[in-house]
Formats: sequence, C-alpha cells, structure tokens
Amino acid sequence: MLTLFDYPASENAWKIRQLLHHLQRPYVTVNVSIFEGEGRSPEYRRISPTGTVPAIQLDDGRVLSESSAILFFLATDTPYLPPDAFGRAKVQQWLSFEQERIESQIGSLRYWTLTGKLDRRPLFLIQMKRDTGERALQILNNELSQRPFLTEYGYTIADIAVFAYGGRAEQAGFSLAPYPHFRAWIERVKSQPGFLPVMHPYSEDPFSANELP
Repeated sequence: MLTLFDYPASENAWKIRQLLHHLQRPYVTVNVSIFEGEGRSPEYRRISPTGTVPAIQLDDGRVLSESSAILFFLATDTPYLPPDAFGRAKVQQWLSFEQERIESQIGSLRYWTLTGKLDRRPLFLIQMKRDTGERALQILNNELSQRPFLTEYGYTIADIAVFAYGGRAEQAGFSLAPYPHFRAWIERVKSQPGFLPVMHPYSEDPFSANELP
C-alpha cells in the first residue's frame, strides 16, 4: 500500500491527500514532526532530500518527494491529468506557476501569519511577497474569466495545486474582493465530488511557533 509522509497543517501535503481522496486510493500515513527536526534526520532525507513533506513510498520501496511531482505521478492515466502531451504540458505550466508565484509567496505569508512569525520577517520581504502574490491573483482572475478551470481540460491537478494556497489567500491577509472570477473558481473547486474541506491548524502542533530547523 502507498505510504504518505505527511504533516497535517501542510497545504502541500493536502494536495496529495485531496488527489488520493478523489481517486479513492488507500494509503498509510506517516506524520513527520518537521518543527522538531525529524525532517532533517538522515533516515527521512533518504526519502525526501530536502527534508520537506509531502513524500510517498511505493510498495516496491521507491520514493518520491515534492508535491508537484507526486501529483503528476499519481494522476497519470486518471481523469485529473490530460492524456495527451500538450494537455499534460498545460497542467505542468500551472504547477510551475503555483510553486513560483503562489506557494512561495502567498503560502509563505500564510505560514508566517498563522504561526506568529510575520513580525520576525523583514518588511521589504513581506512587501515583495505581497506584491508578487497580488500579481498572481490578478493573473488567475484574468485566466478564470475565460474558462471554469485553469486549463481547457476541466478540473485537474493544476486546480488542486493552485487551490491549496491560493484558495486560502485570505488567511495570508489578501482581499479577494477584486477577483470575482477567482472567487467563483474557489467555489467550483469546493463543489467537486470528494473535496476535502478539513483543515488542520498549525496550533495542533505546539512546536509550530518555532522556526524550522
């Protein structure tokens, strides 16, 4: 059975949980205590070289880390990834966009806000990420004014990936009022059969106020 190395409050890990739930694929969860340094252990580094979650281990022992790579692998030959090369490339385009302009910008601000670390960060860095995040939301709003989902192939792992942090941008201090098409897309994603609404707050982990080792 597939093993998922998880941290409940991680939205990167939520992406994988969401896809597995859509696929109704059983798996075993191993939670990684990242704020206590477990991700830096030699044992876990053999699974995830960066020490981050999520990661998966297959029945034959092979391991894979990084949320976009895992999504792409698990979605292959399913309705959540187009069957043709161009369609898969379009999905990959949005997975790259998500990592560069959503997860690393909006995701970072959300993480700092929810764990009380925002005041510890330089103001110029906060503003840079906020400006980049606003531009990303503008791009998404424009694209989603033209079609219901991020690609013309319907709901895919591209939507799962962007929703994970983009759909929770208000928790990072962004107003979604200027982005009606993006807000409508959020509701469409939430209405998908098998959508996982449960969120795990960082407060469940007493160590989350600490900096990552």
